[in-house]
Amino acid sequence: MNERSKPTLAVVGATGAVGGVLLQLLSERVDVWGEIRLIASERSAGKVLQVRGEDVVVQTLGADSFDGVDAAIFDVPTQVAREWIPRAVDRGTAVIDATSAYRSEPGVPLIVPEINPSQVKNRPRGIVASPNSTTLTLIDALWPLHSGWELVELVVATYQSASGMGHKGMARLYAEADALSHTAGVGTHTGGVRRRVATGLPPESPFPAPLAYNVVPWAGTLCDDGWSSEELKIRTEIRRVLGVPDLLVAATCVQVPVVIGHSVAVHATFRRPLGVEEARNALVHAPSVVVLDDPAHDEWPTPTDVVGSDPTFVGRMRQSVDFPNSIEFFVVGDNLRRGSALNVAQIGELLSKDLQQRETGKAAPRATDGF
Repeated sequence: MNERSKPTLAVVGATGAVGGVLLQLLSERVDVWGEIRLIASERSAGKVLQVRGEDVVVQTLGADSFDGVDAAIFDVPTQVAREWIPRAVDRGTAVIDATSAYRSEPGVPLIVPEINPSQVKNRPRGIVASPNSTTLTLIDALWPLHSGWELVELVVATYQSASGMGHKGMARLYAEADALSHTAGVGTHTGGVRRRVATGLPPESPFPAPLAYNVVPWAGTLCDDGWSSEELKIRTEIRRVLGVPDLLVAATCVQVPVVIGHSVAVHATFRRPLGVEEARNALVHAPSVVVLDDPAHDEWPTPTDVVGSDPTFVGRMRQSVDFPNSIEFFVVGDNLRRGSALNVAQIGELLSKDLQQRETGKAAPRATDGF
């Protein structure tokens, strides 16, 4: 990159579910990048994808992938990120990690541009990270309420879509739904759905139980004391982004037969008294939030109504009957777009500006306050 050029960007994982949405956003939003390289696994090499109206050939991830690359976005399996992000950093590439590889590590700021944009300058390890899709579904609604009334306790139940497992999750849900759609009495007998799926489809599935005609009270991997990794991520990441390390958080993560769009039922308790009308007014005026809340006319957000949208949608707002400082509400967001690709694109815009300022010697002093 020279003084007159824009930074070169590599998108690692360009052929994934989030990668596809990211390429759309890079084409739709302000153009802050020079060359954009598309990188994926060997099986995807040679594919031609469109970005910014141009055909770009996908390259195989390899030793020379980051030569001349100023910034890289990684949205790949965690083990791939752990292997290749350090290699990219060693080549002088600034990395945006959209995986879970470095989100919780010291020296790697966790960034939501609407909340802590200055942290993009604070990258002593050469890496900044983006939260997971469920955290991003929640955070736009939590931040304005926390700013005004100080969140002290958060209890959530998530309803996570099949696309949280990428293309393979969506494909499996479609296949299960197709296998069950012409089965008389499906779901009316013990074990009937599981038997039908087992006999009609390959055993390999990203879900631990059939998802079609069902809900699965599990997402992630098993951690201590019966918690799942997805549940603990929400706790850790909400604390980091809000800057409240002792925030009380409990989450139960459930996978549901929805293609795209995560939903979250929220019980939020605040230090200062907060009425539902105050909360609604704060959210109506918050950036990136749309309030749909008129139960008398069946108006509340659902995943199929908000898919493809940038904002977070909030509804079912009500004062807790037995908890005077608590508000109940329901949050829905497109987990591929708002819950991942959009946040990454926004971080990228901040990073591009910082890289160009540093190149021309005009960068502000590096921040030292990490989260």
